Amino acid sequence: MQMPDGLPAEIDLSRPSAARVYDYFLGGAHNFEIDRQLAEQIAAMTPNLAATMRAGREFLRRAVRTLLDAGIDQFLDIGSGIPTVGNVHEVAQAANPKARVVYVDIDPVAVAHSRELLAGDELTGVIHGDLREPERILAGARDLGLLDFGRPLGILLAGVVHFVPDADRPGDVLATLRAAAAPGSHLVISHSTFEDQPQEMLDAQRLSARTDTEITLRSRAEVTSFFGDWTLLEPGVVHMPLWRPDSPSDVDDHPERFGAFGGVARYDQPTA
Repeated sequence: MQMPDGLPAEIDLSRPSAARVYDYFLGGAHNFEIDRQLAEQIAAMTPNLAATMRAGREFLRRAVRTLLDAGIDQFLDIGSGIPTVGNVHEVAQAANPKARVVYVDIDPVAVAHSRELLAGDELTGVIHGDLREPERILAGARDLGLLDFGRPLGILLAGVVHFVPDADRPGDVLATLRAAAAPGSHLVISHSTFEDQPQEMLDAQRLSARTDTEITLRSRAEVTSFFGDWTLLEPGVVHMPLWRPDSPSDVDDHPERFGAFGGVARYDQPTA
């Protein structure tokens, strides 16, 4: 297969990528025919999936704005995929031009495209990393020199923890990331769920097994546990559209149809 210009030769384009499928659903241009074929198969089973992807992006945007209002000016976005319209650094730097963002993704194509798109932006960085190896992600982020882990940090895990199977101990992974953060830091998580979902949505989720990143659906209680002892912000862990909507009209009668929970928590200064 002919490799597109600028992409590493070792990238396997014979297998769809979750990051590129996600980019396709968001209307991005950084995907290939193999990704579009899988996306169309999934969309045929779940016609509202593109809306679900957009709901996830809208949740992330609202969460980032909440963190900015709390004084957070640096962000570690793990599982960022390919930057498309409304990505984290655009939202953050619109409110604070000095905001810094480090993007992390497991997909080498996503990383290659991200580096190309962000070339020349001195306040953003991109590293190739696997959430299952949090120590390596933290070391890589420190090496970039963009983030100060002695100051409050926004850790963003939007639509990525569900790619870590139970066998890889996601609770321990999250504990490692939380332990690296300073008091005042915030953790953002959105995660797919089986709760309140119709069978066709569950069937579509099983197609994720055809990518390198199969999805593990989890309950609200399991998602809540990933925040550890950090203080959950209101309204807690809820279906994504219910998390601080911009207006009541933004929430329809069935917010559960988007198939994912979202929540944000703060690391409060431990008391002696």
